[in-house]
Amino acid sequence: MILRICSALMLTMVAACTQKTGSGIAAGQGRKIEVAEKKTLSVFTTAEKTDLRLTKTETLTFTPFGQPFETQPCVFVDPSRQFQTMVGIGGALTDAAAETFARLPVAKQAEFLQACFDPEKGIGYTLARTNINSCDFSSDMYTYVAEGDKELNSFNIGHDEQFKMPFIKKSMAAAAGKLNLFVSPWSPPAWMKDNNNMLQGGKLKPEFYDAWANYYVKFIQAYEQKGIPVWGLSVQNEPMAKQTWESCIYTAEEERDFIKNHLGPTLKQKGLSDKKLIAWDHNRDLIYQRAATYLNDPEAAKYIWGIGFHWYEIWNGGRQYENVKRVAESFPGKNLLLTEACNYPFSWSTFDQWQWGEQYGENMIHDFNNGAVAWVDWNILLDETGGPNHVNNFCFAPVHAKTQLGTLHYMNSYYYIGHFSKFIRPGARRIACSSSRAQLLTTAFLNLDGTIAVVVMNPTDEKISYRTCFKQQAVETVSLPHSISTLVF
Repeated sequence: MILRICSALMLTMVAACTQKTGSGIAAGQGRKIEVAEKKTLSVFTTAEKTDLRLTKTETLTFTPFGQPFETQPCVFVDPSRQFQTMVGIGGALTDAAAETFARLPVAKQAEFLQACFDPEKGIGYTLARTNINSCDFSSDMYTYVAEGDKELNSFNIGHDEQFKMPFIKKSMAAAAGKLNLFVSPWSPPAWMKDNNNMLQGGKLKPEFYDAWANYYVKFIQAYEQKGIPVWGLSVQNEPMAKQTWESCIYTAEEERDFIKNHLGPTLKQKGLSDKKLIAWDHNRDLIYQRAATYLNDPEAAKYIWGIGFHWYEIWNGGRQYENVKRVAESFPGKNLLLTEACNYPFSWSTFDQWQWGEQYGENMIHDFNNGAVAWVDWNILLDETGGPNHVNNFCFAPVHAKTQLGTLHYMNSYYYIGHFSKFIRPGARRIACSSSRAQLLTTAFLNLDGTIAVVVMNPTDEKISYRTCFKQQAVETVSLPHSISTLVF
């Protein structure tokens, strides 16, 4: 009996110490999350040339560990330093994804929904994007109004009710109602543009600025009336890209003034100022110039929740992760999120190449470490052609269906994304995490339940033994060649 009482007292004292010493916050940002200290750590791994796919590979016990030597590779985790709050991770529910989903057998539809949205049996997506009007990943070009209808009296979302809206509803149900949706236009109707074409860039005519602002409102209201809540919207997909598909060009000043004088006030007037308004929605290369143009103007900045970005600046010479950091440093009150990414061009012959997953792992680690609060992949599902797509712009998705056979095929990118989305949940705070080896890329988050998730990626051919160090304790494990692991404790 005495032993039991002493044990209980010891546990109470440890819990009290944990509450006092196991928490922290950086720059007074948001609330503080308490760390639930645990002695064991679970390792989940995906690795090339193995059968490991988000597989639980080890359960380890922390032991005392002091000053490491330079010869001992380590990942250091410090939850007393906390940064941005996770909003969510997910993918795009496009026309192409919805049409592909509709062609699957019912059992495969259920498998797909569980794989993407169930946090226990799948990878637990919590954020999604869809298109306003058609985009390249639509089977046809379409809008929701009749030619020349500036008053939008003919506005009708009937086109979306066949495939896209049922797919979005099923996705939201599979996520147990915890799937936030933001919406993005690729182009206004052709008659609103100076090139009279939804394709090939062109610009919105000034006389249609107000009509176009009201178009977003009509779309959001129509979706919500049909039981699909809209969390946010971006102003324009890739506003500096003249594409062979739906596109529309805005300079930074034009987008700023459209937000300041038209879209922002219209959303407010119509009672939609709670919708998260995302500017830019294009590559990291120009992100600082664009963000500075919008956010240095208080009248525009007050409407903007965040700055969206894509990863395709690799065409211009490589990834520019530091540009994300520059915006985070300069405008700490605004949110940064990747809003689109995909691998291309599509080919079944390269389907299993390990580089596809590693692209995701590298980008996600760097983007989160540089301040991103969310990360949204492009098409969540595509067919055996890398489509459907009405302009032959085929690409990869994390999951593909062979619709003629009724089968699903998971790329390694699905598992790489899952190493983040499954274990780092909305509300988690990024915490300080540092690797002593350039070969090991890492980031870490503290979840609301007190668990810590540390992602460690090894893109090399080398097997690396390393320690995860936490409060003068450590566990030792091995990072396999071309692998990604999530360590949870």
